[in-house]
Amino acid sequence: MNSTKGFRANLFRNMAVSLIVGWLLLFVFMPNLMIIGTSFLTRDHASLVSLVFTLDNYGRLLDPLYFQVLWHSVYMAGVATLLCLLVGYPFAFIIAQSPRRWRPLLLFLVIVPFWTNSLIRTYALKVVLGTKGLLNNSLLALGLIDQPLRIMFTELAVIIGLVYILLPFMVLPLYAAIEKLDGRLLEAARDLGAGAWSRFFRVIVPLTMPGIVAGCLLVFLPAMGMFYISDLLGGAKNLLIGNIIKTQFLNIRDWPFGSATSITLTVLMAGLIFVYYRVGKLLNKKVSIDD
Repeated sequence: MNSTKGFRANLFRNMAVSLIVGWLLLFVFMPNLMIIGTSFLTRDHASLVSLVFTLDNYGRLLDPLYFQVLWHSVYMAGVATLLCLLVGYPFAFIIAQSPRRWRPLLLFLVIVPFWTNSLIRTYALKVVLGTKGLLNNSLLALGLIDQPLRIMFTELAVIIGLVYILLPFMVLPLYAAIEKLDGRLLEAARDLGAGAWSRFFRVIVPLTMPGIVAGCLLVFLPAMGMFYISDLLGGAKNLLIGNIIKTQFLNIRDWPFGSATSITLTVLMAGLIFVYYRVGKLLNKKVSIDD
C-alpha cells in the first residue's frame, strides 16, 4: 500500500516538474532564443527577416539618437526609483510599526491598485494632470496659481506616471525587510547614546538594505520599458527604451533591430540583478562576520 502511494506521489511530482519545464521551454526559452537569433539577422522588407548574419543591429544602438533615448530611459527610471524610495520607505516603515491588527488593512490598500489595469490608471492620470484636470482646477480654486500648469506631455508627467504605477513594488519588499528588524538592536543603539538619525543610518538602513535593493530593482527595471506611460503622458520628446522596441516591431517593422534593442535591455537587467545578488552576498557575509 505504501509503495503504491509512493509511486503515485513520484508520478505526480515527475508530471508536475515535466509540465513546468515544458511550459518554460516552450513559452519562455524558445521565444527568447528566437529573439536572440533574430537580433543577428538582416531586415527584409518582403519577409521581415533575411537569414544574413550581421552585427549592425547592435552597432546601431551606439547611434547618438538611440543612445540618447537609452540614457534618457536610465535617467527617468532612476529618478522614478529614487522618488519611489523616498516615498515608499517612510510608508513601509509606518506600516511595519503600526499595530498588527491594522497591518493587513494597510497592506490591502497598497495592493488595491493591482486590481485595476495599469493602462486604465494611466488614462486616469491624464484626467488629473491635464490643463483642465483635477489638479489644476483645485490649485486655481485655492488661488495658488493664476493660470493652469502645463504638466501633460512633459518629463515630469512621465515620472509621475512611473511613480504612481510602480510605488507598490517598492513598498512591499521594504515592508518585508523592515518588519524583520530586531527591536533589541535599536534599543541597544539608543542605550549606547545613538540619536534618531544615527540609529536610522547606522542600524536601520544597513539591516534593510536587501529590501531597498530589491525594491529599487523592481521599480527601475520595469520603468525603462513602460512605453505606454511615455506615449500617453510624455509625448514624442520623452521616450523610453520600450518605445523604441515597440516602434521597431509594430510600426517600422524592423524586427532585427527591435530584437537587438530588447536583448540589450535584457542584458542590462541581468547586470542589475547580478549586482543585487552580489550586494546580498556581501551583506550576508558582513552579518556573519559581525556575529
